[in-house]
Amino acid sequence: MLGTTEKLRTSSGGILEQRIFALSAIAVADPALINEVNDETHWQKHVGPLVDKMRLTLGDGLFTAYNDEPNWRKAHNILMPAFTKAAMTNYHERMTATVRELLQAWNTRSADQAWIDIPDQANRLTVEVIGRAGLGYSFGTLSDATENAFSTAFTRALGYARRAMRVDPIPLWTQLFGKKRHQQHLADQTLIRQLVGEVVAARSASPATPQRHDMLDVMLHSADPETGEQLDGDNIINQILTLMLAGSETSANTISFALHYLATNPDMAAQARAEIDQRWPGTDFPDIEFEDIAKLRYLRRVVDETLRLWPVAPATTVKPDTTRPLAVANTPSGKEIGWRSSCWPHTAPPHGPRRRHLQPRPVPTRQPAHPSSTHLQAVWHRAPSLPRPPIRAARDRVDTGGDPAPIRPRTQARLSAQDRGNPDPQTRRLPTASPPAPPRGHRPACRHQRRRP
Repeated sequence: MLGTTEKLRTSSGGILEQRIFALSAIAVADPALINEVNDETHWQKHVGPLVDKMRLTLGDGLFTAYNDEPNWRKAHNILMPAFTKAAMTNYHERMTATVRELLQAWNTRSADQAWIDIPDQANRLTVEVIGRAGLGYSFGTLSDATENAFSTAFTRALGYARRAMRVDPIPLWTQLFGKKRHQQHLADQTLIRQLVGEVVAARSASPATPQRHDMLDVMLHSADPETGEQLDGDNIINQILTLMLAGSETSANTISFALHYLATNPDMAAQARAEIDQRWPGTDFPDIEFEDIAKLRYLRRVVDETLRLWPVAPATTVKPDTTRPLAVANTPSGKEIGWRSSCWPHTAPPHGPRRRHLQPRPVPTRQPAHPSSTHLQAVWHRAPSLPRPPIRAARDRVDTGGDPAPIRPRTQARLSAQDRGNPDPQTRRLPTASPPAPPRGHRPACRHQRRRP
C-alpha cells in the first residue's frame, strides 16, 4: 500500500494503474479526479476483492451487499433512524459508562506499573461500546485481562479477509500453504455468528421497551417504509456484524493513533488536558452530558488531524454505471485491486507547509472546498469501457486507450483549484512552473510513516 501511495505522490496527476498478478485497478488520488468519480450519476458502488472476501463473514450486510440485492435498500431504510441525534442521545449513557470502566482498568494497571496494549484495549473498548449501546449486550468486562473470545475471533476473521485478497490470486496458495488458516477462519465464523445469533434470539423472546430502544430493537421491530418488509433473522446477524466492522476497528485505530500523537506531543497533550480541566476541574471521572461532547473543540481537532494523517477507512471502490446511455472511452478491462492512502491527498499542498505533521488548528469560518471523500480512491471496473464525462480530467494526462499495458502519463499534473495562482509553500515555485524530474531511483518517503502505536 505504501509503495502505491509513493507512486501516486510522484506520478503525473495522482493517477496510476496498479497490478498484482491478474488483478488490476486504476487508482486516483488527485482531489479533482476523486470529485469526478464520486459523481453518482456516472459511478456506482462496487464490492471489490477485499470486501468480497468479507462476505464470507458479513453476508449481505450494508457494507458488503451487491447493488442488486434488495436487503441493502431495506436495511438502509430501516437503520436510518438508529443514527439520528435522538438515537445518539439514547446511546450516550452506556457509551460513557463503558469508557469509565476502561479508565478504571487502566488506573489499576498503572498502579501496578503494568504495560497497556493500546490497540488491543481500544478494540475491546469499541466492541463493548457497540455491544452495550447498540445491542444491550456485554461481550465481557474491560477489567478482565484475559482475551475476549469474540473480539479475538472477529479481528482474526478480518485479518484473514485482508490476507486472502493478496494471496488468492496465487495459484494453489490456499491449498498448499493456507489450510490451517482457512480452518481457523471457518471456526471463527462459526463462533461469531453463533454468539450474535444467540443475542438476537434472546432479544426476540423479550418485548421491546422505550427505555431499551437501541439498534437491535430497530432491526427487530421496524419495517421498511417503502416495502413494508422487515429484516429476516439471518440478515439481522449480517447487519450487526457489519456495524461491528464499520465501528469497532476504525474507531479503535483512530483512538490508538490519537493517543500516540498526544503522547509524543507534550504541548498538544497539555492543551487537551487544559480543555478537560476547564470544564471538569476534579480528578474523578466527570459526569459527561451528551451536549458537552460538541464543546470539546480542541480534542475534536486532534481527532480530525489524526484522521487526516492516518485515514482508517479502506479505499472507496466504484465502477461505471453501465445502465446509463453515456458516450464511452476504451480502457483496459479487468481491474481488480484498490489501495488506501495515508499520505495523499490528505497531505497535499492545500493543507499547508507542515501538512505531514499533526497541527490541530481552529476550524475556519468558511471551510475550503474538498471532495466528499478525500482518501485514495480506486476505480474498479470489469467493463471494457468507462464513461467519458467522469474521466475527462484524466484524458489530458494519461493514455486511456484499449492497450492493456499500464497507463502511461502524458503531461504534468493539473493543479487543483486551491493551488491555482499560489506558489507551492515548500518549493516556492509558481503553479505554472513544471517541477523538475526526480533523480533516477529516487523514492521520497512520507515523513509521518512511523511505527504504528
